Amino acid sequence: MHLHVLGICGTFMGGLALLARNMGHKVSGSDSNTYPPMSTLLAEHNVEVSTGYRATHLSPRPDLVVVGNALSRGNEEVEAMLEKRLPYTSGPEWLYANILKKRKVVAVAGTHGKTTTSAMLAHILDQCGLTPGFLIGGVPGNFGVSARHGSGDIFVVEADEYDTAFFDKRSKFVHYHPDVAVFNNLEFDHADIFNSIEDIEKQFHHLIRLVPPDGLLITNGDDPSLEHTLSAGYWTPIERFSCDTQSNCEWHLVHDGRHEQFRIMYRGEEHGTVNWRPIGTHNQTNALAAIAAANALGVSGASACATLTSFKLPERRLELVIQTPDGVQLYDDFAHHPTAIRVTLDALRVRAGRNRLIAIIEPRSNTMKQGHPLATLCHAIKAADIAIILRAAHLGWDPGSLAPHVEHTTLQVCDKVSDITETVMDQILPKDTIVTMSNGSFGGLRTQLLNRLRNRVKA
Repeated sequence: MHLHVLGICGTFMGGLALLARNMGHKVSGSDSNTYPPMSTLLAEHNVEVSTGYRATHLSPRPDLVVVGNALSRGNEEVEAMLEKRLPYTSGPEWLYANILKKRKVVAVAGTHGKTTTSAMLAHILDQCGLTPGFLIGGVPGNFGVSARHGSGDIFVVEADEYDTAFFDKRSKFVHYHPDVAVFNNLEFDHADIFNSIEDIEKQFHHLIRLVPPDGLLITNGDDPSLEHTLSAGYWTPIERFSCDTQSNCEWHLVHDGRHEQFRIMYRGEEHGTVNWRPIGTHNQTNALAAIAAANALGVSGASACATLTSFKLPERRLELVIQTPDGVQLYDDFAHHPTAIRVTLDALRVRAGRNRLIAIIEPRSNTMKQGHPLATLCHAIKAADIAIILRAAHLGWDPGSLAPHVEHTTLQVCDKVSDITETVMDQILPKDTIVTMSNGSFGGLRTQLLNRLRNRVKA
């Protein structure tokens, strides 16, 4: 069968294309923007990708068009698809019909940490011999691909609350019908489709309603919005996890001030110790959720903890791009929400110590563009010594307006990506830690800084 995927370079749709290719289908696709890592992965798997959306991309006629949620009516390729009466479906619908309905599904949901937690869980299960399939919204460091079919019964899917397609405005995750659902956290996001956090809680509760009575809900007991969502009712056994050892949750995390080591407690008993390389308390919480999910699938706490010693973070999740001989470190991260920016900078602040931390932010998400979280963004960047913000196109607020509220952070605003590169290189000092944060390609900033840092070393 020939599948043509619209929006093929998105993390979800690109992963779906890889799954279809691995199943033996011919796969092609279109997208307005193509950039690594997804563009590289698709090329390696002989998936033909066309840039832009044109009616001509639908020739030769595909057997089925899989439509990504970024596409809307008025798009040339969408209109041609409808005019030609081509069969079409959404990505989540195709995934369930062709893969998930035959598997034991674990869905990892939440505003933050979905990709990392899904990658951790897939790694744990794989190392314990269960060979899971997975579809993850990023490229897990231990696998090098965002999706695989897997030979085992279990399938791990990153469960996104964003809407499904222009013809189906439900959240993607309601299509997955999981046996185990993991809820990391819940905050307001996606201001382009949700008006309030209550709207998002409603979608999360739709997912809760779909988990069967012999399944399991694993939820962050420290998150008030998740607790409020659960108060509307649940019909499945539940286990909560918490970083507060005084809470009544089943799962706890205990650490003695060392980010590279922490203990896992289950119902008051120690179930293992994690020794690993990732930094940040948010990653420890992600690990706790993944270990709890693995336990529900028959993996002991001790075994799960042991596998995380070899865990590698997904690409663009606190990814160290380069460390120069004079100690300058460049990191790249997918953070695009104030909370994600805050935990990323908090983690790097610990790593940097008294050395300077330079945060570079592209307000690219629809929520950030509309300026909903400005108060929390001010708080988020306080861990940085210098914060550089791109005055992105269609930004509904002035980044310079944050300056009076971040008195201990030097705020700099740039109109172009090239200006950011020059701004950084003009003031860089030995042992600086630099982090770029965006949910897109950031106009190639990572590559620009990498090349300049390499040339600086040669000079």
